[in-house]
Amino acid sequence: MIVWISVIFCFFTFASSASPDDPVKCESGNTMCTVTNSYGVFPDRSICKAAKVEYPKTEAELVSVVAAATRAGQKMRVVTRYSHSIPKLVCTDGKDGILISTKFLNNVVQADREAKTLTVESGVTLRQLIREAAKLDLALPYAPYWWGLTVGGIMGTGAHGSSLWGKGSAVHDYVTEIRMVSPGSVSDGYAKVRVLSETMNPEEFKAAKVSLGVLGVISQVTFELQPMFKRSLTYVMRKDSDFGDQAVNFGEKHEFADFIWLPSQGKVVYRMDDRVPFNTSGDGLFDFFPFRPQLSTALAVNRLVEENEEASADANRRCVRTEQISSFLFSISYGVTNNGFIFTGYPVIGSQDRMMSSGACLDSHQDGLITACPWDPRINGEFFHQTTVSVPLTHVKDFINDIKALVKIEPKSLCVLEGSNGILMRYVTPSSAFLGKEKKALDFDLTYYRSKEDPLTPRLYEDYVEEIEQMAILKYEALPHWGKNRNIAFDGVIRKYKNANAFLKVKERLDPSGLFSTEWTDQILGLKGNVTILKQGCALEGLCVCSEDSHCAPNKGYMCRPGKVYREARVCTRVSA
Repeated sequence: MIVWISVIFCFFTFASSASPDDPVKCESGNTMCTVTNSYGVFPDRSICKAAKVEYPKTEAELVSVVAAATRAGQKMRVVTRYSHSIPKLVCTDGKDGILISTKFLNNVVQADREAKTLTVESGVTLRQLIREAAKLDLALPYAPYWWGLTVGGIMGTGAHGSSLWGKGSAVHDYVTEIRMVSPGSVSDGYAKVRVLSETMNPEEFKAAKVSLGVLGVISQVTFELQPMFKRSLTYVMRKDSDFGDQAVNFGEKHEFADFIWLPSQGKVVYRMDDRVPFNTSGDGLFDFFPFRPQLSTALAVNRLVEENEEASADANRRCVRTEQISSFLFSISYGVTNNGFIFTGYPVIGSQDRMMSSGACLDSHQDGLITACPWDPRINGEFFHQTTVSVPLTHVKDFINDIKALVKIEPKSLCVLEGSNGILMRYVTPSSAFLGKEKKALDFDLTYYRSKEDPLTPRLYEDYVEEIEQMAILKYEALPHWGKNRNIAFDGVIRKYKNANAFLKVKERLDPSGLFSTEWTDQILGLKGNVTILKQGCALEGLCVCSEDSHCAPNKGYMCRPGKVYREARVCTRVSA
């Protein structure tokens, strides 16, 4: 079956797909709206409503929108073109708030080749940013691998690539100026445009670099770029016997290093990726295969197979299938090509604008959903949880060894992570942003099955994944990615940031009435309430850490039990009758 699906996928490698749906839907014009994310559902499956949505096309129009809402005392939140954040960052409280879309704030403001700077509006996508920089023979040195993010979204959540070199892999650390529209006083006309930089107002600038959208609306961002360069990329698969030691040191050896770990297979794919002179021969292209348009019928078949494996608790079939998937992806070099069409061998050498990010499934040609991005909620495709946490480099070896210990107890347990390309691991460094990374760390990105229909459905080997999640957060002091994760990753998270109070002081100055704040942002910032939701089955979807059996699925044999390696963990374990 998987071979057949793969062949179909290959056939559609260069196809255009249906563009993603708008995350905002309104009953009457731009009023009586609901908003979601690109996956169609939030971690708690709630429906987020708003009184209306505004689509400003200029900074002046943006100022007018913020001023009107401030005058009326209405809550506001910003929504991006594709709304890729998994948590409820886009939601307003209740149904009377206003959504401000940056969909049409998507223009280049100023380009300066000599100064190596580029100023863009916050709705510009990463793909646009990369291409506009390339027109100047300049490049953003590091970025996320998915180019469907917007500049404002990147700044709001601290999105990053992978590197320990230079200033690190966080995009916001290559920003020199931010223009932000915040609520103002009566004398300001109820809205104020703030120009923030390291030299003019360092406290506000450091807060705005990772803002969670609680300071106002980012209007424009100025990036510090570098002369265009090329990269030389080679993927190598090895056994994971010495992976703990390698993971700590590998990032110092290769500028763009990352890993794909397949723990149940005992294998790691090493990304050996380095900067080379621009005159080096090569026109390679990073066109990541899972980000290409996929045939909707094939995605539906794959989802049906996955659901049958879950329903029958068939770990053997899951492991066979996921090994086929990972072997297939490695065999096609994950979609990397030497000339934009075919892969002829390593190393693959190409310019930075062609090698750093991809996302071909975003192409806007409509085909009636014959093809789509794999996670498009309009089709029966991928539906998943994501746990993404940055473990300090000093703890990485021990964390890896603990995961290996879980695999030793049950070798099949982590096949559930390998169907989504294993555990992606990327390097990050400390940031000057108040809510940026605190230490050199390795970011572990786990993607795993989620029931689309029933939140009370337990998952195959879910206790192993839950233990890894709790182990990272509680034992190894990992920081969650602000734009990913389930609720429990954010429980008490603000206490892990040494500059949290400085951020909150800036928030109070820029938005004293909390018009850009919500119940969710107050919870994750430690201001009011808690992200934990205690109810029947809450641990199954990461809304709580179980403390009693009812938080799991006792009627289906899943009880709350201690972890197997990290005994302090409390996980939903299938108990034999």
